[in-house]
Order: sequence, then C-alpha cells, then structure tokens
Amino acid sequence: MPNNTSGSHFFAHLARMKLINRWPLMRNVNTENVQEHSLQVAMVAHALGLIKNRYFDGQVDPYKVATIALFHDVSEVLTGDLPTPVKYSNPAIQQEYKKIEKLAEQKLIEMAPEDFRQDYAELIDAQHHSEDECFLVKAADVICAYLKTLEELAAGNQEFDLAKKRLDKIIQAYESDEVNYFMQMYMPSFSLSLDEITQEELQ
Repeated sequence: MPNNTSGSHFFAHLARMKLINRWPLMRNVNTENVQEHSLQVAMVAHALGLIKNRYFDGQVDPYKVATIALFHDVSEVLTGDLPTPVKYSNPAIQQEYKKIEKLAEQKLIEMAPEDFRQDYAELIDAQHHSEDECFLVKAADVICAYLKTLEELAAGNQEFDLAKKRLDKIIQAYESDEVNYFMQMYMPSFSLSLDEITQEELQ
C-alpha cells in the first residue's frame, strides 16, 4: 500500500466538465458540453498523429497526443467557457484570459494527487508539449468546432454560418498536410445521413 493516503478533489473537478456547455450566447439545436467535445478532439488528434506519421514522415506519439487532447480544456471547470467573440475581441482581453487559463491549469495541477502531480502537469501544462503535439491538438480542436457548425447548419440553424466561414479560413491557413488529408478524406462523411454512411459501408 502507498504511504500517501490523502484524498484529492482533482477527479471530482474533472467530472464536472460535462456540466459546462460550449458555444454560450449562441442558439444550439444540440447542446455540446466540454467533456464530449474533449473526447471528439482526442479522437481527431489521434487520427492526425497517425496520418502525419504514416504519410508525411512525422514522429509523434498519437497516444500521447490523444491524451493531451482529453485534457486540453480542463481549465474550464474553473473558468467556464468564455465565448470566442469575447475572448478574441481585442489583444488585451485575449492576453488576460490566457493568464487566467494558466492560473486555472496550475490550480488543477496542484489539486492532483501528489504522487501523480507531475504526470498530470505533463498533460495539462503546454510547456511540456512539443510544437507538433500542440499543433495537432489545436488543429483537432478547430476541426471539431468546424464539425459542430456543420451539424448545426444541417439542422437549419443559421446562427453558425459565420462561425463555419471563420473556422474554414483558419483550417486553410494551417497549410498542414495531415489536416488537409483529414479534411479531404474524412470530412465529407460528416455531411451524410446515417442511412447514407451505412449503405456506403455495406457496398
């Protein structure tokens, strides 16, 4: 048995990710929370890592990238999800919010069980991540936001039209081989119905 028997509120805080809704101030046909978003980002980030390694001479660990992605928004259990138009409305607000995010991340790391604190710091604190790892997680985050806009627009919610156009420009500006591959090969499926993707798989 370990000597350290003190408890920790770290995991209880993480469990509250499902209570934080994304896209505040915008009408949503389907509400999305931070926990489910983080799972999707992890899946896409893992795929981007595989694509980068297999086709474009990358040397990243897709499993590490996926795990970093699972934790990429954990600070929001303390800060909430600030709407993007507010967060990026001017450089001063953006800079100050980054500071708040960092403080929240450090607070969570301090909550982690002492024996595992460094392990969680290496997942939560970006200073422990390589440039490639940071990019793949960020790109996956943007791709998943783009997917959300497609879902909302397909449901007739024009509230997400400008967000889709903005995210489309960001994705194109990456000029990333692995991102372009994902968008060209896998993105079209997301616009199909369940019957359509099932029929295509059966053919």
